[in-house]
Amino acid sequence: MAEQKRDCYEVLCVSKGASDSEIKKAFYKLAKQYHPDAHPGDKEAEARFKEVNEAYSVLSDADKRARYDQFGWAGIDGAPGGGGGGFGGFGEGFDMGDIFGDIFGGMFGGGTRKNPNAPRRGDDIGVRVSLTFEEAAFGCKKEISYNRIEQCPTCSGQGGTGTETCTKCGGRGHVTVQQRTPFGYMQSTQACDACKGKGKIIKNPCKDCRGSGQTRKSKVIEVNIPAGIDNGQRISLRGQGNAGANGGPAGDLLVSVSVKGHEYFTRDGFDLLLDMPITFVEAALGAKIVIPTLEGQGELTIPEGTQSGTTFCIKNKGIQSLNGRGRGDLLVTVELEVPKGLGKKQKDALEKFGELCEDKHHSKRNSFFSKFKK
Repeated sequence: MAEQKRDCYEVLCVSKGASDSEIKKAFYKLAKQYHPDAHPGDKEAEARFKEVNEAYSVLSDADKRARYDQFGWAGIDGAPGGGGGGFGGFGEGFDMGDIFGDIFGGMFGGGTRKNPNAPRRGDDIGVRVSLTFEEAAFGCKKEISYNRIEQCPTCSGQGGTGTETCTKCGGRGHVTVQQRTPFGYMQSTQACDACKGKGKIIKNPCKDCRGSGQTRKSKVIEVNIPAGIDNGQRISLRGQGNAGANGGPAGDLLVSVSVKGHEYFTRDGFDLLLDMPITFVEAALGAKIVIPTLEGQGELTIPEGTQSGTTFCIKNKGIQSLNGRGRGDLLVTVELEVPKGLGKKQKDALEKFGELCEDKHHSKRNSFFSKFKK
C-alpha cells in the first residue's frame, strides 16, 4: 500500500531540490549496484532494485514529481511505478537496453537498441524564479529568460541535404566491439562514432547548425504564478523545453519557486502565523489593537485578562488555496511585553497596584504554589 512505501528522495539518496541530472546520476549508480544480474538469486537486491526503479519513474517525470512533491504517494493515483510489476515503469523515451548497456558495458548480454532515427522527446529545462511573500500569496506574472535548443530554421531540423548510409555500421547506428578482460573476451554494443548513432551521414551539412539540425536560442516567456504557491514547488510548462529529435516533441520548462520570507508572517500550509506583542495594560484590561494582514491593517479585540501566549484565529485571512477553493486563517499569538527602564513614579504605581491585587487575581500562581507546598 502507498503508506508503506519509502520516500522517493530517500530511496535515491538525493535531496528534495535535486536537479534532473542529479536524480538520473543517483539512479544509474543504484541501478548498477542492485541490478539482479549482478546479484543472481538475491531477493533483497531484487526488491531494492524494484524500489529504486519505482522511485525514479516518479521523480524523472515532471508531472508525477510535481504531484508527489505536493501530495506524496497519494498524488500518483496509487500506481507509483506507472502500473506494472517487474522492472517496468520508466518514463517516456527510456531505453533499458541503452541504460544497462552504458552501466554494465554489455557484460550482462545487453538488450535491443532503439532505432536511432526514431522520434525522441527533448530534454526538460529547469529554471528558478524568486518571489516575494505577497507575490506567492496573491499570484503574479513573471518574465523568465532562458536558453533552449530549437530546430534549426535554415535546414528545418534536417541537418543538411543529401544522405547516405553509414559504411562503418551499415546503417544500424551501432557497432559491436570486443574487449579483452581477465575473464576473457567481452562483447558490447556501442553507438557508431562515424554517424553518431544515426545510421546515415549527411553529405552537405547545414552551415548554421553544422549538421546537428538544432541551434541554441535565448527565449523570454511570461509565466502565470498561481495564488497560494509555496516555496520549493514547481510549475511545468509543456513544450517549452529543448526541441525533440527526429520529429519528437519538445521537453518541458520546469519553473522552481523560491519564496522570500516576510517581516511579520510565517506560513504554515495555507495558514499565516503572527506573533503580536501587547502591553500589560492591554492584556489586563482588554483592548482593540491594530494588526498587520496581507491586505493591510486589521483589528483584533483582546479580551480582559488575556494571558501571554494566547492564540486568536481570524478566519479567511490566510493564503489562497492553489485550487481556488477557500483560504487559510490568520493565527495571531499575543506575547506580553514586560516594560523596561521604568521611572520612580511608574515603579511606585506598580508597587501600589501589586499591594491592591489579591490572591484570587493570580489563579495560576496560586495553583502552582499550592502544588509546590504539597
